[in-house]
Amino acid sequence: MNSGFDYGKAMAELEEIAQKVEDPSTALEDVDKLIKRSNDLVAACHAYLRTIRDKVYENQEDLRD
Repeated sequence: MNSGFDYGKAMAELEEIAQKVEDPSTALEDVDKLIKRSNDLVAACHAYLRTIRDKVYENQEDLRD
C-alpha cells in the first residue's frame, strides 16, 4: 500500500468525477476515461480501508494479550 495515499483526496476526486460523468456536456470518450480512473480510485480506497481494518484488529488483539 502506498504510504502517500490520501483517502480524503481520493474521495474528493471521486466526487468530482461523478459530477463530470453526470454532466451532459462531457464527451463519451471522457466518460470512459473518468470511469476507468474512478475504478482505480475505488480499488485504492478499498485497499487503504482494508489496511486500516487490519491494523485495528491487530491493536485489539494486542490489547487482549
